[in-house]
Amino acid sequence: MRILVTGAAGFIGSHLSRRLLDRGDEVVGIDNLNAYYDVRLKEARLGWLQGLRFIKADIADRTAMEQVFRDGKYDAVVNLAAQAGVRYSLENPYAYIDANITGFLNILEGVRHHGTGHLVYASTSSVYGTNKTLPFSEDQRTDTPVSLYAATKKANEVMAHSYAHLFKFPATGLRFFTVYGPWGRPDMALFKFTKGILAGEAIPVFNEGRMVRDFTYIDDIVEGIVRVIDRPAGYRLFNIGNNKRVELMAYIRALEAALGMKARLDLLPMQPGDVEATEADTMALREATGFKPGTPVEEGVRRFVEWYRSYYKV
Repeated sequence: MRILVTGAAGFIGSHLSRRLLDRGDEVVGIDNLNAYYDVRLKEARLGWLQGLRFIKADIADRTAMEQVFRDGKYDAVVNLAAQAGVRYSLENPYAYIDANITGFLNILEGVRHHGTGHLVYASTSSVYGTNKTLPFSEDQRTDTPVSLYAATKKANEVMAHSYAHLFKFPATGLRFFTVYGPWGRPDMALFKFTKGILAGEAIPVFNEGRMVRDFTYIDDIVEGIVRVIDRPAGYRLFNIGNNKRVELMAYIRALEAALGMKARLDLLPMQPGDVEATEADTMALREATGFKPGTPVEEGVRRFVEWYRSYYKV
């Protein structure tokens, strides 16, 4: 297959591109290499994607995206490019509109006008907002987001529905649940915790540690995405997670075991835009693709620590 992956230098995008290249697909990757976090990490990810055709471009750049779609007839497009992060959306809301709304519109227009096959795009568990019923399932309401980031991802889902309905192409949205693993983002908890513990610093623990997350290892996420790419079918939305709730303090204990060090905790109040608990009901994805996550948190955290020590020579 010939597959376009946006956000190819990102955490999930680079892992997915590697998997697709390894199985023999032709992969065209796009990324704007912005400075939201260390560009050197993004460049290093690209360094292990042998065979990738890389284009430095911003999905919010309409002219550039028209050229990308005009130059290539793709069997599938996987849109992973986005402005991520819940807390950053409080500081720089325009970045989320540019990347997650305008950029996604450019993707939809490219798919519409250039005969592209299946569109697969990243949504987020954050769309469940104030919903308190666990596990989250796709038939629950998602009209009460508590951050602009979540609101833009909800907008992606309804935009994709309208285009898939009007222009008759398959579109699948994936609601990711707290993805972690090697080559992860420095703004995410596991990265921050590891860096802080190794430096002997107290790590920030919000809601005084009373948080619950469905932590999902990157290899499981990629497996789910690949299965979805290969099975286009109308308009669909799927949760993609580990289908297991884990207390934040248990996650920290797994990290302490992997590092062989104890953490000092800076217990802080709940942050605006956060939710207390997430857990994915993944039955719909399992029934459609056979997907079943297989990486326990203890194993996934250990693999991350091995990568972190190697990459940063700690």
